[in-house]
Amino acid sequence: MKLHTDIEHLPVFNKAVVTIGTFDGVHLGHQKILSQLRAAAGKIGGESVIITFNPHPRKIVYHKQAVPLITTLEERIERLASSGIDHLVIVPFTHDFAEQEPQAYVESFLKKRFNPSVVIIGYDHRFGKDRKGDYKLLEEYSEKGYFELREIPQHVINDITVSSTNIRENILKGNIAKVNELLGYDFSFEGEVIKGDRIGRQLGYPTANLKILNEEKIIPGDGIYAVKVQVKNKDVFFGGMMSIGIRPTVGGTKRTIEVNIFDFDEDIYGKPLRVYFLEYLRSEVKFDSLEDLKVQLGKDKESTLGVLNKKQKQ
Repeated sequence: MKLHTDIEHLPVFNKAVVTIGTFDGVHLGHQKILSQLRAAAGKIGGESVIITFNPHPRKIVYHKQAVPLITTLEERIERLASSGIDHLVIVPFTHDFAEQEPQAYVESFLKKRFNPSVVIIGYDHRFGKDRKGDYKLLEEYSEKGYFELREIPQHVINDITVSSTNIRENILKGNIAKVNELLGYDFSFEGEVIKGDRIGRQLGYPTANLKILNEEKIIPGDGIYAVKVQVKNKDVFFGGMMSIGIRPTVGGTKRTIEVNIFDFDEDIYGKPLRVYFLEYLRSEVKFDSLEDLKVQLGKDKESTLGVLNKKQKQ
């Protein structure tokens, strides 16, 4: 896949088959569209092109309303790169871009920059100033011979909307099994290792405390999770267990994210980690003593090893 971030210097696409969207999550619903896009491009000997935006359009259109991202831009690029698409174009979504008239969007942006042979889009797609541009307007241009227009069926669009909403809700509830089922892969996030209070080390379970690298990334609800951990830029994965919460047993009040990595003893302060969520183990509990907490951590590790073993057999 070729990545394009400068829309002023795009290549001349060969019989471009284009679709447009945010593709947050690149989940199973999105993957149906990607399959349709690849098939349509293959049929005419053309190139598949995804147009997406950064930042999320809602952040600009709705006065910088926070958008909890299932996937950051970097994660989206990574997922789409593995989907077999020929080109990904990331368009800077600015106030000026949002304010252009719908006709200008079609003529000066879509037609001039991409010259698509086929546009595949949802029936509910909106664009241009006040979101006045719609599928009907695209049909008018299609009838003029600008491009062939194909509609993504309503049930697929509905599935995508429902899936995205369900994924976000289940992430917040900690229902990781459902999240991974809807995504078609293991949900993950990245964080930088920062200094902690070393209580885990005193208990025999040293943890890496994480600062999430993208503040818009959605974070799972409080609890204990079985995870896989990857030190960034390394292809080695380690099992581990993650805690998200306020750590009530030690009198914590601030939400922290920390992970105990199995069979690992390297200095990784200041380095990025990627954590893949495999299964929710239990809720956060206040124990009567550190010794009781230590006993429970031993049980959590056994549970996590069971999850890791099950995953290896799948």
